[in-house]
Amino acid sequence: MKKSIRLFPSQFGFFPYIFLIYILFPVYYLSKETGMKQLIGYGMVLLFFITYRQLYFAAGKKSFTYWLALQLSIIFIFSVFYNLNYIFLGFFPANFIGYYREKPKFYQGLAALGLVLLTPFIYHTIKTKTLLSSEELLYFVPFLIVMLISPFGVRSMNRRMELERKLDQANQHIAELVKREERVRIARDLHDKLGHTLSLLTLKSQLVQRLVAIDSERAQLEAREMEVTSRAALKQVRELVSDMRTITIAEELIQVQQLLRAAEITYQYGGEADFSKIPPLTQNIVSMCIREAATNVVKHSKATHCTISLLQSPEKIKIVVHDDGMGLDKNKPFGNGLRGMEERLRLIDGDLKLSTRNGTVLEMAIPIIKKEWRKGSIT
Repeated sequence: MKKSIRLFPSQFGFFPYIFLIYILFPVYYLSKETGMKQLIGYGMVLLFFITYRQLYFAAGKKSFTYWLALQLSIIFIFSVFYNLNYIFLGFFPANFIGYYREKPKFYQGLAALGLVLLTPFIYHTIKTKTLLSSEELLYFVPFLIVMLISPFGVRSMNRRMELERKLDQANQHIAELVKREERVRIARDLHDKLGHTLSLLTLKSQLVQRLVAIDSERAQLEAREMEVTSRAALKQVRELVSDMRTITIAEELIQVQQLLRAAEITYQYGGEADFSKIPPLTQNIVSMCIREAATNVVKHSKATHCTISLLQSPEKIKIVVHDDGMGLDKNKPFGNGLRGMEERLRLIDGDLKLSTRNGTVLEMAIPIIKKEWRKGSIT
């Protein structure tokens, strides 16, 4: 399959396209020029656009500095040899200087920006032998200050995003380690508790096969012993399963309440208070889904209030998580958290629905599986 050509990296969303509007200003000023100066100007505007595009793709690479230097050079030429108003193109490199993670490179870029912004004023002052008027100072100085300060804000925002990304990776790594340790523990317990019992059953079954033809009474005795041993093995499995820590819905709702309060989101619960009739496996899966839903409310919804309700009927359990936030973005696919919720719910034949109604509404429905117990069945 052919790779599609992208104007800007998809992770930056619509933001890079907004800045393209400001490239129209130099095009407007160039329309007042004539001859070769106008032609060279249009060529530099095209080159400036290329540097703007490449800086997004070159972030974190060695070529990033070269593209930034070229962009600063174009602004310098424009503001010195064309019009001082071209200095406002400095907002473009001011944004990209904040992408530097290393302090030396960041301050070198900031110094280069300051030089490119201030030199044209000195040049025009010497050329015209007049200082800027108070009106001109009020026109230029506030924007110059913003251009010189904005790299600090961009750098701080990028550092925060990087820390959040590393924190997510660390949490995922910890979760994987916990899962791995749990698998090792279960495997060790199965080996230690059931290995000997299953080996004994294997030997006894072989003995029964040999005794059936020559000593039926002894074979029956060994078969009864096998039954006792198998029941003991079943009891060991139950003990092993009961030792595994499961999360109840009641416990998770307390944790969710604390999480939402910490995020300054008011919380209201409605519905059942008794979850004793819900099987432990279902409770565990529902608890994890409620936790993921609450985490999404805190991270993405910008909500101020969240309502969780859980209703039980003879046929199904219904959980609704409703926030008053910004609602769903239909252009965004489901994230890993929502896909994980769907996969968990499928294990118990549940389904997940998302909709927007004065915020986001997440609905989970899990059918109640009724079992018929027969006398004499092993439970």
